[in-house]
Amino acid sequence: MDWIINLFTNTESIAHIALLYAIVIAVGILLGKIKIGGISLGVTWVLFAGILAGHIGFTAPKDTMTFIQDFGLILFVFCIGLQVGPGFFESFKKGGVTLNLLSTTAILLNVAVMFACYYLFFDTNDKTNLPMMVGTLYGAVTNTPGLGAANEALSSVWQNGFGELPQIASGYACAYPLGVVGIIGATIAIRFLTRTKLEEEEQKLEAEEAENPQAKPHQMHLKVNNAYLSGRTVAEISDFLNRDVVFSRLFKNGEYSIPNSRTVFDMGDEVLVACAEADAPAIQAFIGPELETEWEENESKQPLVSRRIVVTNPSMNGKTLGKMHFSSVYGVTVTRLSRQGMDLFASRNYRFQVGDKILVVGPEDNVNRIAELMGNSVKRLDAPNVATIFIGIFIGIIFGSIPFAIPGMPVPLKLGIAGGPLIIAILIGRFGHRMKLNTYTTTSANMMLREIGLVLFLASVGIKAGANFWNTVIEGDGLFYVLTGFIITIIPILIVGTIARMKYKFNYFTIMGMLAGTYTDPPALAYANSVCSREAPAIGYSTVYPLSMFLRIFTAQLVVLFFCG
Repeated sequence: MDWIINLFTNTESIAHIALLYAIVIAVGILLGKIKIGGISLGVTWVLFAGILAGHIGFTAPKDTMTFIQDFGLILFVFCIGLQVGPGFFESFKKGGVTLNLLSTTAILLNVAVMFACYYLFFDTNDKTNLPMMVGTLYGAVTNTPGLGAANEALSSVWQNGFGELPQIASGYACAYPLGVVGIIGATIAIRFLTRTKLEEEEQKLEAEEAENPQAKPHQMHLKVNNAYLSGRTVAEISDFLNRDVVFSRLFKNGEYSIPNSRTVFDMGDEVLVACAEADAPAIQAFIGPELETEWEENESKQPLVSRRIVVTNPSMNGKTLGKMHFSSVYGVTVTRLSRQGMDLFASRNYRFQVGDKILVVGPEDNVNRIAELMGNSVKRLDAPNVATIFIGIFIGIIFGSIPFAIPGMPVPLKLGIAGGPLIIAILIGRFGHRMKLNTYTTTSANMMLREIGLVLFLASVGIKAGANFWNTVIEGDGLFYVLTGFIITIIPILIVGTIARMKYKFNYFTIMGMLAGTYTDPPALAYANSVCSREAPAIGYSTVYPLSMFLRIFTAQLVVLFFCG
């Protein structure tokens, strides 16, 4: 039996370290499946499982845990950067600017309220109190990447003369549970403060959708009368026209057929053309005269089909959904979009990226056309692009290590192993295709790497904080962390949410999504979706999420570097 005892007590052995992390992560993941009142803390339970393990002395060498913690953080933030990169710059487009400004205001208010609580409730002469409040801040806003960035920045500026490095994860753990509840509760409070009725908000959304339809469709029966078109394929003609046009039927040599991109036109052919009404005169002038006779082909109405199509055609990169005229030109409806595991609303301003998945509903022939247009070649995306990931991490670490000297700071500012990889991942996710880098990573691969990085980070932080956690909560300022964390959570939501509703007249459901995205909090989005039958919460969430995630990580480092050194 000595070997079993040795396995659990010899902290230097690789088997013991692997066993420690396996137990902590497995227990945390299983506990994360428990829901109370429909709300779960999810993977954050890994942190609490690690705290328990550290408290009972089930631990590992500090240097080893620090390496695992930092490597997990790098993987986590880099995969987040790849996820949000394609939509990061698009979130500043028209319509998203105000939402992002409101989101940024809430983030700055979170920091301001944190400092107010620090000066009101804590001894400012104690150097450990401000770092602990930073940990509390990121528990209050339920943002784990911010905790990682703050922890990493703190280790670079904390001086030996200040004492032992504060375990800011204790503040995070104290504030997190009420943070999740507070976000949803404060969002509900806004509804009563602004006297909003959910039924009226649903009706307004329905009315707005009716006022903003796709371009009016137009169908023409044309005769090919342009000698230039003779011998040209449908693809060549479409490229020359540079307009959204579909040749839905062809009458050639006495036979009806469905043309595809390789179909060749000849003089005298008759085609049934679908396009936007505004483009009809130019298309008719180019192809030939419109025939007065009706299209004579007798065809039974095709049943509608629903199909998920993957964007693999590189020429689709950057094209907006609205300009594709799927409804008016192609006769189909795009009902859902997903990118890197995130379901997004099919708004007109959405820009396609390789790897996006779209859910298309329409007649089977028309859906097949969309599949051909978008690529839908899943095999192109099957191979994981591991090289791109580690090239990006390599560049990100170098970028994050560049020192920027700022007057008044005790040490040069560095973006570190959190900020550097995050910024590079965002840039690669958005512009990598221009550098011939295959930046697409399958959703499952991205989620796997991200979750592995997250649980390794949380487990390490929890185990390291576990030894002192009980003293911090019971004998120390734990109750103050809970109280101040709740204040940090709700005050910015009440202020920004009320302004968004009363001054800018945003729909309440859009505000719910915006606030959930600002706090990068999936449970809050899930609640918003449960009370709204439309996609407004998803619009608000996806619009502000990329910038919010970046600002959460970046402000964590700035606060620590400027005020905790």
